[in-house]
Amino acid sequence: MIGAPRRFRALLARDLMLSARHAADTLAAMLFFVLAASLFPLALGPSPELLRRMAPGIVWVCALLAALLPLDRLFGAELEDGSLDQLMLCGLPAPAVALAKICAHWLSTGLPLLLASGPIALMFGLPAVAIPVLLGGLALGTLALSLIGGMAAAIVLGARRGGVLLPLLVLPLATPALIFGAAAVDAAQSGLDWHPQLLLLGAFLAGALPLCPIAAGAGLRAASE
Repeated sequence: MIGAPRRFRALLARDLMLSARHAADTLAAMLFFVLAASLFPLALGPSPELLRRMAPGIVWVCALLAALLPLDRLFGAELEDGSLDQLMLCGLPAPAVALAKICAHWLSTGLPLLLASGPIALMFGLPAVAIPVLLGGLALGTLALSLIGGMAAAIVLGARRGGVLLPLLVLPLATPALIFGAAAVDAAQSGLDWHPQLLLLGAFLAGALPLCPIAAGAGLRAASE
């Protein structure tokens, strides 16, 4: 009999393979992130000091909005083709199924956004000492965003106008991650202690890690019944 960890890895590998086959979703999120961030210098002007001061908030907001783009298909594709019922019968608890798909979302969307954030930060003239803080905060923050987004995507699954409801659920819940992450980078480039903000961001992720898959699993069970 196949154990639960092996089933979890198989489901994760399946979703990563599907993401690779539909790489246009990841590419769209990356292009949105880069283009949206590139528009801010045109709107704010060429002042290096202003762009440097605004850089943490710009990168975080663009990453948050870009991570929202593939969420409506996170569980929607399985609901449309009927494979959601098969996933619920794969031998894993519903929260574990949701967690596997959330992990695949982060690996296929959050991780590329994290890698693209370094060049964007350099474009805005962010000091070298602040870039590791930005990347560390985004590593925690994008994980939290994937968890919150996966929970919201499961809750609105099958609902009318779910694509409209999804950002309305995600954006308020993701606000603490945005605040702590941007504040850590701002503190780093000001020469202040940035550890408290990252610790708060880590605490936010630690709270989302057990709660979001449970809520997402409940949404999946409701949608499959």
